[in-house]
Amino acid sequence: MRFVSYLRDGAVRHGRIEGDLIAELGDGDLQKLVESGLSTKDVARSHHKPEAVALLAPLQRPGKLLAAAANYQDHVTETGGEPLDKSRLSPRLFLKPPTSIVGPGATIPLPGVSHEVDWEAELAVVIGRTARNVGEAEALDYVAGYMASNDVSARSMDYGFERDTDDKAVWFFDWLAGKWCDGFAPLGPWLLSADEAGDPQAIPVRLDVNGVTKQHGSTKDMIFSVAELIAHASRLMTLEPGDVILTGTPSGVGAATGEYLKAGDEMTVDLGPLGTLRNTVA
Repeated sequence: MRFVSYLRDGAVRHGRIEGDLIAELGDGDLQKLVESGLSTKDVARSHHKPEAVALLAPLQRPGKLLAAAANYQDHVTETGGEPLDKSRLSPRLFLKPPTSIVGPGATIPLPGVSHEVDWEAELAVVIGRTARNVGEAEALDYVAGYMASNDVSARSMDYGFERDTDDKAVWFFDWLAGKWCDGFAPLGPWLLSADEAGDPQAIPVRLDVNGVTKQHGSTKDMIFSVAELIAHASRLMTLEPGDVILTGTPSGVGAATGEYLKAGDEMTVDLGPLGTLRNTVA
């Protein structure tokens, strides 16, 4: 089942898609519905045509928005990295702030601190129940559903002073700061329940810029699977219902060719059953 959050009559609501209509289930985004368990049995209080509402990110302010860095080997090597030995690594996780979240159709502002803003199409995982120290074998039982996402990234930062490019500590800080800008985490258009999504390691990942395909991969190529990411994250922190994990991006990012986003560009993320997420840069 596909669940959505949207704006209607000036207020945020949530519901599920039933054929050509949205069945409205309640006020606010999907957070409370995720906490109570996504159900097809909830009675709709009204129905609306999709064109009569404005879709939002399914979850507006999750408790945690985690993201996995360097989780596709082809992405690591395209940007100059060495092949990774999974047996000698753990997943690399970082946080993005809720203020980076926008929904389908939203405009992403180019930040004044960077002229090298890039795209990263990714599978997003939504946690459905509290998870702490869970094993890989049971990790997917804690998933409520999946979304399309775009981990928009500033590859360099300009703070107004000359940077020592040999200073790895400075570079690492810039890499993190480049993930935090407003609008840098588009999510949507809907949340597909885990029971209908099937194998999370068999989802196509594609991103176009102005109609030209830049990324075309599959979640089967992840270094660490969704289950491994959840299990690892739950060893570091308690995962709670509504928490979101972005799972990394395949090759085809702009940094590999020196091509970056400019005002007026449209990014289109397509993750098959998870829908199409479009955003324009301004």
